[in-house]
Amino acid sequence: MKITKLGHCCLIIEINEKRFLTDPGAYTTEQNDVKNIDCIVITHEHTDHLHIESLKIVLKNNPQAQVITNASVGKILDKESIPYTKVADGAKMDVGGVEIAGHGTLHAPIYQGYEQVENTGYFFDNKLFYPGDAFHNPNVPVDILAFPVSAPWSTVAQSIDYILDVKPRVAFPVHDGNLIKRNGITERLPKLYMEKAGIQFISLELGKETEF
Repeated sequence: MKITKLGHCCLIIEINEKRFLTDPGAYTTEQNDVKNIDCIVITHEHTDHLHIESLKIVLKNNPQAQVITNASVGKILDKESIPYTKVADGAKMDVGGVEIAGHGTLHAPIYQGYEQVENTGYFFDNKLFYPGDAFHNPNVPVDILAFPVSAPWSTVAQSIDYILDVKPRVAFPVHDGNLIKRNGITERLPKLYMEKAGIQFISLELGKETEF
């Protein structure tokens, strides 16, 4: 198995000469140039994991690629006339001799039910588990774990506890785009609830003086 991280949660996973692409979201653009992709796997509908325009480019560059996702994402793809195969929690699919299994049902809680959508983690070839936006333990032996390291719904401490709970042989971080992206959900979400409470939100620009 070979894994190439393009950014945030977008990975190229090569298994037995099959190439899988995960979560082509808005935080990355490198996926728009990749070729020879056999399967695109999408965990949930948030734009940092599913960017429709980027997905269309990937499919144009890889017309042979099939899409695997859950029913919630499927509703969005239906509107765009993009075919897909539903693999949700408890389901499995064979892709050229590589088993893809779905695990989990819900996105981790963000805040007061905010955008808690369907989220499906995927187990690749009984070796690599990528949970999407959740700390779901598949309760099966995991060789390699792609663990979320930074999100408005988690702390680093929770990420470490998750790794120790799953007990993989090796683990690597994903979902780190929020650490470098400005005006993402780490600013958008506090602003939303602050303004509802009548509190002004200000984002300080690096190197720029702001008077209060």
